[in-house]
Amino acid sequence: MKDNIHHTDLMEAAKPFIELCYAELNRTPEEAEDRLMNIRSQIELTGTYEHTLEELTHGAKMAWRNSNRCIGRLFWDRLKVFDARHLTETSDIFSALLHHIESATNGGKIMPTITIFKAARPGEAPLMIKNHQLIRYAGYDTPDGTIGDPASLSFTKECMELGWRGDLTDYDVLPLVVQQGNEPPEWLAIPKSYVLEVPLEHPELPALKEEGIKWYGVPLISDMLLEIGGIMYTAAPFNGWYMGTEIGARNLADEGRYNKLPLIAKLMGQDTSSETTLWRDRALVELNAAVLYSYKKAGVSIVDHHSAAAQFGLFEQREQQAGRELTGDWSWLIPPVSPATTHIFHTSYHNDIRSPNFHYRSKGQ
Repeated sequence: MKDNIHHTDLMEAAKPFIELCYAELNRTPEEAEDRLMNIRSQIELTGTYEHTLEELTHGAKMAWRNSNRCIGRLFWDRLKVFDARHLTETSDIFSALLHHIESATNGGKIMPTITIFKAARPGEAPLMIKNHQLIRYAGYDTPDGTIGDPASLSFTKECMELGWRGDLTDYDVLPLVVQQGNEPPEWLAIPKSYVLEVPLEHPELPALKEEGIKWYGVPLISDMLLEIGGIMYTAAPFNGWYMGTEIGARNLADEGRYNKLPLIAKLMGQDTSSETTLWRDRALVELNAAVLYSYKKAGVSIVDHHSAAAQFGLFEQREQQAGRELTGDWSWLIPPVSPATTHIFHTSYHNDIRSPNFHYRSKGQ
């Protein structure tokens, strides 16, 4: 009875996906119906079904389009999709991850990319990429305080327990960690040549360059689940390019991360004795200006939050023209710097979760 329930749920998830996917690909209703009959047979025989390359590719793009928290969805149909479902050896999976990093980085002209590995199957432990992002800096607890990224303390400890060792700097790139089913996780150090990093400088604060602050070029999210038509892909790393505030207003600015606002304020000669001087706000703007200036100088793709908001406005228009109701999570769509200067701040959105989509892993996964 349990299998029958699972089969019914899976078929109910597959049907609307196939119908919408095929309609958007200008396939006929008859083709969609034939495909659904084939899927039903696969589910009855195996308990699951496999997407065609066309379904996988368009489904991944639809998932980006449905990602309520993403301000960069204007470019959803330009997503480059790598099909890696056939890979079974961990060494080949590592090679595919390195290929993703290299292809997405593209010498600084970043390409929105996703690599999709084998789907979860009923009764089997899934393939997992343990990293939050394919490229991220380590964090170490020391008697003198945290070195590196405090957000990485737990994962860095896991990596060290597996045998990895960093250099105890603020910018040690963590290894890739892959776990196949119930097998022990394995790690691979990312060759330095694959990691594009941007040293931070400011056109009006020359002393900033001497601080050695830097950030990596590409945000490659690797710990989310991709759901397409009821099929769950537990390993599907993806990337766009950075919006400057992600680095300048969060990664480098948050007190629980690199906490660089006091340093920037000092370099600016700001009075930090009182909050009424708004030294945090002034420092925050200049830190964000430094990020945008440095990335553009290095030739690495990035977008400021005003341009990103304008692009989102165009995405809203195009969705309306396509007859699709736009969904969004307002609390994530507003930028963390000067949100009221964007139209998003003054707009409301329905936060309905649609399929296909990306989902956060539950704890323990």
